[in-house]
Amino acid sequence: MADGVVVLGSCGGWPEAGRACSGYLVSCRGVRIVLDLGYGTAARLFSLVDVPDAVVITHAHPDHAVDLHALFRSLRYGAGRRPVPVYAASGVAELMAALDPPDAADVSSYLDFRPLPAEPLRAGPFRLTSVPLPHYVPNVGVRLEAPGWCVAYTGDTGPSPDLAVLARDADLLIADCTDRPPLDLRPREAGSAAQAAGARRLLLTHFWPGADRPACGRAAAEVYSGEILLADEGLEIALP
Repeated sequence: MADGVVVLGSCGGWPEAGRACSGYLVSCRGVRIVLDLGYGTAARLFSLVDVPDAVVITHAHPDHAVDLHALFRSLRYGAGRRPVPVYAASGVAELMAALDPPDAADVSSYLDFRPLPAEPLRAGPFRLTSVPLPHYVPNVGVRLEAPGWCVAYTGDTGPSPDLAVLARDADLLIADCTDRPPLDLRPREAGSAAQAAGARRLLLTHFWPGADRPACGRAAAEVYSGEILLADEGLEIALP
């Protein structure tokens, strides 16, 4: 695919029929980085790439992290597969080990865990910046800067002034839009964060099953003047 983002999954909590939970494939100059791997995302990922160059997991909730274990099993049982760097919030490595205790000792041989948040680092052509954001468990927002463009992603978060810094002048802000209080963004709050950041486009995602997605978009548009996209499985967003 061209440089940009593919939505692997757009649901929060659990996947609606035919959908998947949070996951996004970001590509630049042939390097592919995955942001989150929630329920149902692995099969969609494998339809695009056998092994990503790196994975970022924003927090240890299974609707964002559980299909990382599917990637581990594909690496372990696929001969000659290399370890994959996994930039992850606290608790993600422990979740992978707990999912299948007999395999726990092998996880680190195939998933090279690196803690987030961390100082800005390089991942291929990307500069990866991470900041802690408020949630029920440790959660990090991430910013991927590639030559000529930038993507920011909230993971799950409540309102925070740090969102405006994370997404400052981003070409695309991928924002939690759960509409489930107290520690997730409502659509209007996601729009406010995008407006404060000066983000050029806003991708609303992490919709709970049954959510009125167009209504979420309209709510965000009340406070955000840029282009609003509604996440849908398979949606491709070219960047810049």
